Amino acid sequence: MPNNNVTRFLDSRQIHYKTFELPKLKLSAEQTAEFLNAPLFIIFKSIVVERQGTGKPILAVVPGDREVNMKKLAKAMGEKKVSPATQKDAERLTKLKAGGISPLALINRGFEIVIDESVLNQELVHISGGEIGLNIRLPSSDLLKITGAKVTKISG
Repeated sequence: MPNNNVTRFLDSRQIHYKTFELPKLKLSAEQTAEFLNAPLFIIFKSIVVERQGTGKPILAVVPGDREVNMKKLAKAMGEKKVSPATQKDAERLTKLKAGGISPLALINRGFEIVIDESVLNQELVHISGGEIGLNIRLPSSDLLKITGAKVTKISG
């Protein structure tokens, strides 16, 4: 079983999860769902979003079959406007490679984590394990509890 900061963190919190090894490539949510033979709506992807003014960057987490609606996200965060970070900026801000960006790897790292409310409809969800090629399935209730994420409608 792969062992990294994310799995050690989950172990320390006694969270039940399962790891899946994926090809060591930046996969889309669709490719991940296909590889895992899982429905796209339980594969959650993380999008780094920057505020126009000052403030913490946002990690918007939405199911693979949806996109982040920047207007809804801005409103939920009390901002006039927010915009997705470029891949280069996302990697610089998170210190993670695109394809391995995970809310679990960014706990206590200065990000405001927001997860689409559709997470509440799923018992189990898949998210990146904090590195390319590692996917983690865990109860959505545990994901919300350990990330302290705000849950609201941010998908279009």
